[in-house]
Amino acid sequence: MRTRAAAWAGGFLHVLVHGLLVGAATQTSGTVRAVGSLLALSLLAEVVRRAPVAALALVLLGVTFMIAGDPSAAGARSSVAYQGQFLAYLAGDFVLVRIVATRPRRTAIAAATVVGAVPLLMAGVFSRGNSMIVNVLITLLALVASCATGLLVSERREHAVALRAQEVTEAVTAERLRIARELHDMVAHSIGIIAIQAGAGSRVIRTQPAKAQEALRAIEDTSREALSGLRRTLVSLRRADPEAATPRTSPLPPVPGLADVERLAASTAAAGVRVDVRRTGDARPLPPDIDLSAYRIVQEALTNVVRHARTGHCQVTIGHEHGELCVEVVDDGLGPGDEPGSRPGGPVPHPGHGFGLVGMRERVDLLNGRFSAGPGHNGGFRVSARLPLPETTSVVLESP
Repeated sequence: MRTRAAAWAGGFLHVLVHGLLVGAATQTSGTVRAVGSLLALSLLAEVVRRAPVAALALVLLGVTFMIAGDPSAAGARSSVAYQGQFLAYLAGDFVLVRIVATRPRRTAIAAATVVGAVPLLMAGVFSRGNSMIVNVLITLLALVASCATGLLVSERREHAVALRAQEVTEAVTAERLRIARELHDMVAHSIGIIAIQAGAGSRVIRTQPAKAQEALRAIEDTSREALSGLRRTLVSLRRADPEAATPRTSPLPPVPGLADVERLAASTAAAGVRVDVRRTGDARPLPPDIDLSAYRIVQEALTNVVRHARTGHCQVTIGHEHGELCVEVVDDGLGPGDEPGSRPGGPVPHPGHGFGLVGMRERVDLLNGRFSAGPGHNGGFRVSARLPLPETTSVVLESP
């Protein structure tokens, strides 16, 4: 409402100023009145922003009225005096820049035609000789410059919009990849253990009911953990939508980290693979993103051991070194150089198949770390990740 009132007031004052300039035609020179008309354009700032076409009409009408209303127009001095007055038409070129930059092409072409035609018509009526040539040249040069400036501003705006759209697309893609990694690491590990426990339980359910009961209990615990992780992911996605957020949302389960590796090792042992967890160096608090990524790397590596290695043992080493976190998972089972069918139980997929290693490598790359996966020194398979710690964290944590 205030901006609309300011626009109306500016338009009224602009008309009033041009009326005063016409009334002072006999006392002031044409150049002084032209400068006054250009300064009067500032009164139309709000109109130029809200309705540049209307502002252009006001400018052209005001300048034309000022030139045509000069009572000395028929005098001998008109051929020179009006040369200075024609500078006032530059105000229309300033408005034209806004129209070319923000309005459709048809509107811009029509406005440019009017801005060029009106001064040329007035030059033919009121100018003579050299003054007419100067006025025509000024009109054409100003018209070309304003159109070029408007097109440049329009292209810069379109480029900025395209960059913002690209940034949004990249952010959405990165978020989708993050969610895909989280779901893969969480579901693949849980479903793998559930499948193994279900198979073991089905084989001993008649001969060893106690063993079958243990398998069912492990399936229950693993499925509950997987559902809890899925719920945490889904709720975090819903909270990203303000309309879906509710104040009565129950507290989320804590985000897992390296402190939960022993619990992860216990669930893996229930699937038939004993995990030795070894920690070296001085344990220290870790940034949440590094802590979660390290845990997911261990989780996915253990999933590969359970599904592919055909071994009953593996070792997890977590090392806290100066400014760096080292995570290593080594097994002594089926390595990538072994034939898939060389061991009992049929073909075994290569550990590099699927998205597990890709997801681990992406996590490490996002944290500017180093990742390697391949045959172990004594056979089997080895996964290693070295994640740099922020300098500020390292300095604070090393102080006693």
